Amino acid sequence: MKSTKEPVQNAPVIKDRATVTLSPQLVRSRIGKVCVAIIGSTPAEMIEKAQEAVREHTFFEFRLDYLPTPLTALPKLKQFLYEHSDVTAIATCRRVPGGGKFKGTIAAELEILEKAYLAGFHLVDLEIETAQSLKKGQLEKLRSHGGALIISAHDFVATKGLDATFEKIQQFHPEFVKIVSTAKTLSDNVTMMKFLERTRDLADVIGICMGEQGLISRVLGLRAGSVFTFASASVGEETGPGQIAARTLEETYRIDSIDAATKIYGVAGNPIKHSLTPAMMNTAFRRETVNGVCLALQASKLSDLLTLVRDVPISGLAVTMPLKQEILPELEKTDPLSGKVGACNTVVRSQDGKLYGFNTDVSAIVRPLERRLQLKGAKVLVLGAGGAARAAVFGLKDKGAEVFILNRTVETAQKLARQAKAKTIKRDQLAKTSFDVIINATPAGMHGVKLQNVLEPKEMNTRFVFDLVYNPIDTPFIRMAREKNIPVITGAEMFVQQGARQFEIWTGKPAPEEEMLRVVVHNLRQRAEAARQAKA
Repeated sequence: MKSTKEPVQNAPVIKDRATVTLSPQLVRSRIGKVCVAIIGSTPAEMIEKAQEAVREHTFFEFRLDYLPTPLTALPKLKQFLYEHSDVTAIATCRRVPGGGKFKGTIAAELEILEKAYLAGFHLVDLEIETAQSLKKGQLEKLRSHGGALIISAHDFVATKGLDATFEKIQQFHPEFVKIVSTAKTLSDNVTMMKFLERTRDLADVIGICMGEQGLISRVLGLRAGSVFTFASASVGEETGPGQIAARTLEETYRIDSIDAATKIYGVAGNPIKHSLTPAMMNTAFRRETVNGVCLALQASKLSDLLTLVRDVPISGLAVTMPLKQEILPELEKTDPLSGKVGACNTVVRSQDGKLYGFNTDVSAIVRPLERRLQLKGAKVLVLGAGGAARAAVFGLKDKGAEVFILNRTVETAQKLARQAKAKTIKRDQLAKTSFDVIINATPAGMHGVKLQNVLEPKEMNTRFVFDLVYNPIDTPFIRMAREKNIPVITGAEMFVQQGARQFEIWTGKPAPEEEMLRVVVHNLRQRAEAARQAKA
């Protein structure tokens, strides 16, 4: 939702609530799909953040419990709501026992919420623990001020007993029932969404799973029946574990366009938080008008992932470590490359529910090289002997290249060399050996990995350097090559190539490679700048 209303300059301070009182029915008609949580350590800071957010949104939750003295903020918030009459606002002052920050009494909380109604707030959020402890008449007094009431329950441990919690809240007859659990597994999201489907015709329900594994519920909950979802105003201002920034929800996950026909895809692995696959794939879906969305799936167990694939259902997966090998026995059939390499990074779910696997890592390594040189007869050094190295070695051997493997564990290199009919090389031979390409297939230089370099400059005797690490975009290996004026191929190009083939397998459409590369490079540069500023 976009707000085009300009703030009223020198607006008179309103003296009563009569001009902004809305019935619960009218409140329902005003709310949007995404409620943006506004925080601040002072009233001025909260207003400043709201003024920034109102440029793009008109549905807010003001977390009054983040303020040392919430009552002092209400006059400023009253003025803000008067100036922005198109804004719909929730007042929340959650006490510490309910997972909030307010250290006051229940009576103090009620006073703040009552005065929030009078200041122009359209909804107030009252936790179930507070509602259950109220004396006769206290809740009626709160509701007598008009507006709508949300009664919420938060479980910071698990996702369980959702129906029982729903019944407890319904006893108070609120306009909105809000149930927030914690996802410990991917399938906890399925539990939440099935609950939403059961209750969507019984009440206006907001249902969300917190935690990194709760992303699915935040994106797909609306489709299952949640009236709206919550988002942070920006990255770093989350009011709950796993909360997503509003812009990410809208631009990356396209939450406004998700409907019953939207196909769901995912990138699955552990860890997965920093994966750029969702941003890349969702950009491609938008560019090619595909009704699909790609989610990051934090999968600690393969069995949990397979439950999600079956129950959501998931139409396709991009599989990352450590599941590339583990998933093979679960597939109905794979392409020949997956069998050779012993790893699958792309899965398609057929209409009958069977899973088919492909390996796009091989072509993602081969194609960038084929654009630059003739691979038949080329002399290539592959550093490493893990999954990425296996894809490089088998792919290059298939193209007729002469492949050498260098790995810290000699036995692992020798085993791979035997399987692929390649060769091994000793470290002390590198300085006097030249290659057409040197490929880094180790994690060296990767964000979060301590090991920075696997070669010395004197050992980098080659026409081209290819680093399969894509985050950061300028790895120590790439920088070393540039210092020696050696042409480089970055991991971003490989990353986009494997994603482009996945997109084509999933959709049957040509991938918009340039657009995919643009968004990946943009995100990597943003991360690099953020890291630089954090160090400064």
